[in-house]
Amino acid sequence: MSLTNQSMKARVLNRFGLNITLEAQQDKIIALAGNPNVGKSTVFNSLTGLNQHTGNWPGKTVGNAYGRYRHENKNYTIVDIPGTYSLMANSAEEEIARDFICFGNPDAVVVVADATCLERNLSLLLQTLEITDRVVLCVNLMDEAENKHIRIDLKKLQQFLGIPVVGTSARSGQGLGLLMTEVTRLVSGEPNETPLQIRYCDEIEHATALLLPAVQKLVNGRLPARWTALRLLDMDESLLSSIEQYLGSDIQKDEDILICLSEAVDYLERNGIMRNSLRDRVVSRIVVLCEKIGHIAIKYDKADYAARDRKIDKILTSKLTGIPVMLLLLFGVLWLTISGANYPSSILAGGLFWIEDRLRDLFTLLSAPEWLTGAFLGGVYRTLAWVVSVMLPPMAIFFPLFTLLEDLGYLPRIAFNLDNLFRKACAHGKQALTMCMGFGCNAAGIIGCRIIDSPRERLIAIITNNFVPCNGRFPTLIAVIAMFFAGAVAGAFASLVSTLTLTLAIVLGVTATIYISKILSKTVLKGLPSSFTLELPPYRRPQILRIIVRSVFDRTLFVLGRAVTVAAPAGLVIWLLANIYAGGASLLTHCAVFLDPFGRLMGLDGYILLAFILGFPANEIVVPIIIMSYLSTGTLIELEHLGDLHTLFVSRGWTWLTAVSMMLFCLFHWPCGTTLITIKKETGSLKWTFLSFAIPTVTGIILCIVTANIVRFLSLV
Repeated sequence: MSLTNQSMKARVLNRFGLNITLEAQQDKIIALAGNPNVGKSTVFNSLTGLNQHTGNWPGKTVGNAYGRYRHENKNYTIVDIPGTYSLMANSAEEEIARDFICFGNPDAVVVVADATCLERNLSLLLQTLEITDRVVLCVNLMDEAENKHIRIDLKKLQQFLGIPVVGTSARSGQGLGLLMTEVTRLVSGEPNETPLQIRYCDEIEHATALLLPAVQKLVNGRLPARWTALRLLDMDESLLSSIEQYLGSDIQKDEDILICLSEAVDYLERNGIMRNSLRDRVVSRIVVLCEKIGHIAIKYDKADYAARDRKIDKILTSKLTGIPVMLLLLFGVLWLTISGANYPSSILAGGLFWIEDRLRDLFTLLSAPEWLTGAFLGGVYRTLAWVVSVMLPPMAIFFPLFTLLEDLGYLPRIAFNLDNLFRKACAHGKQALTMCMGFGCNAAGIIGCRIIDSPRERLIAIITNNFVPCNGRFPTLIAVIAMFFAGAVAGAFASLVSTLTLTLAIVLGVTATIYISKILSKTVLKGLPSSFTLELPPYRRPQILRIIVRSVFDRTLFVLGRAVTVAAPAGLVIWLLANIYAGGASLLTHCAVFLDPFGRLMGLDGYILLAFILGFPANEIVVPIIIMSYLSTGTLIELEHLGDLHTLFVSRGWTWLTAVSMMLFCLFHWPCGTTLITIKKETGSLKWTFLSFAIPTVTGIILCIVTANIVRFLSLV
C-alpha cells in the first residue's frame, strides 16, 4: 500500500473515531454489521481476543470497538459497528452503521445473521448489497439452529445471493477460520460472482433510471449511484446530509439533479406513488424478497421450534407473573451478593491494612515527617483500602450474576415487563435496561442511555438513573439494615430480612424513577413516548468462563478504577479537615456543627450530612467518615463487628428513625463525582448535569423531612 493510500485510509478512519496506529494503517478494514442479538460481538471477540480498542463516534454518543486479527499472512482491522435492524436510519446507531458502510470505505463487510431467525436478518444484508458488493454473509448460531431443528441450506443461500455464505458457531469458534478465508479471498481482489440486486416495482425502477445519469455524473464512482438515486427519491435528510459532507458539495443544489429529480417525482406521483409512501413500497419489496429466500434456504423439521422459549416467556413476561418473578430474581441476586461478599471483604480489608502497617514501618524507617505519614497513609491509602475492600467483593459477585442474566436473554424481558409503566410516564421502555445497568454503577447506566434514540427520553433516563442504588451505596444500606432491622432476627433469617429490606428499598427507588420520569415528561421535557422495536432474543446457554472474564475486566475493574481515581484525593481532603484545628475543634467538627440543625430537621445529624457531602467522590466512604467523626480519630477506621458500630451509633442518639432517614437519603441524594462527570460528557450540558444533581437531592431532602416530622408528630419515636 502506498504512503498516500495509507494516509488517506487513516484520515477516513479517524473521521469515525478509529485512531489506528501507523502499523495498522496497512491492514485491510473489515466492517462487522448485524442486527442486535445475533452474536456479532461474540464473533468480534472471538476473532480479536484482547487486542481491542474502544471509542466514540465523533458527534455521536455511540460506542464502537475495533481490534486486529491476522489470517493467512494478512492483517485485518475489524470494526464492530453498532447493531442495527436497517440502514434506512431512524437512530444514531443506524446512522453510524450506514455511514461507515457507505463512507468509511471498508475493504469488505461481514453481515452477521442469526440462524434461528435468518429471514428477519436478511433485510439488513439486502440493504448492504445495494451499497457494496464486497459482502460476506456469516450465518451465526448454527448450533442453536440445529438444537431447534432448523436446517439452513448454505449452498442454496450462496447461489441465490451471489456472495460467500459461511455458517458459524462463534461461541465455540466453529467456522470462523472459513469465514476469514472468504474475507481474504474477497479483499485480495477476487470479486463475488453476481451479487443479488433488488428489483423494485416498474414505477420505482423507471423513476430511478430517470435520475441515474445525473447522479452518476455527480458522484463519479465515489458512491453507488443507484443506491444514491433511490435515497434522493426517498428524501432521507439524514443521509443526504452525510452525502453532502462526504462529497463536499450539496447534491440537492445541483441543477441536473434537480431537473431529473423533479421529473422522477412527477412520474411517481402520476402513477400513484407519493413520496411519503415510497419507503413503504421499498421496505415491502425487501420483506417479500426475504420471505422468498427463506422458503428456498430454510427448512423447519419441527413446526413449533420455539415452543420452549414461548413456554418460558409465558411465565417471565406474563402480566400476572412477570413482575413477581423479576422481583424474586432481584431478591436472589441481592441475597447472593450480601451473603457472599462479607467474608472476602473482611479478608481483603485485613490484607490491605496489613500492607498499611508495613508501609508505616517503612515511613518510620525513612524518618518521614508525621504529617506526611498521616496524609498519605491515614488519608489517601486508608480511603483507597476501604473503597477497594468494600466495593470489590460485592461487584465481583453482582456483575457476573448480572452478566449471567444478560447472557441468558433475560434483560430484554425486564424492559418488556416495565415498558407499560414507563410509557405511562411518557418515558422510553428501554429505560428499564439503563436502570438495571445503574445497579452496578450509575456512570455505566448513564453511558447505557445511548441505546435510547429519542433525545428527550434519553435525558429523562439520564436524570433519573441515580434513583436506583449503585454498588457503592449497597454497603451503607446493608450496614444500616443489618444493625437496625435485621439485628432483631437471629441466625440465617437475618440475611433474608436484610435482603428483603434492601429489595423493598430498591423497589422504592424504581417507583421514584417512574414518577420523576412522569413529572419531567410533563414539565421541562414535555413529549409523548416514542415507539421502538424490542426484540426478545432466544434463551441461550451461558458461557460461564466468558461471563466471569467479561464481568471482571469490562465492568468490575473498570468501575473500581474510576472509584479509586476519585477516592484518593477525597481521602486527602478528609484527613486535612479532621486534622486541622481552629478554636479547639477540627474543621470537620465545625462543619458538622454548622450543618446539625438542618440535619436534625431531616432526621439525621450534622455529622451524617457532612459524611454524605465528603462522600461525593465515592459513596463507599460515607460510613467510615461518620465513624471517624464520632470518634474524633483523625483517620478513617473500621470497627470489627456491626454490634460495635450499632453501639457507637446508638450512643450518639441514633434511633430507628435515624436509620430510616439514613436509608432514604442514601437512596435519594446527588450522584457521585464519577457519575456527574459522565453526565456532563454524555449531555454536553451544564444545565442537565445540574438538574441531574438537584432533582434526586431535593427529592431526598423532602422525603426525609416529611418522614421525620410525621413520625415525630405521631410520637412514634
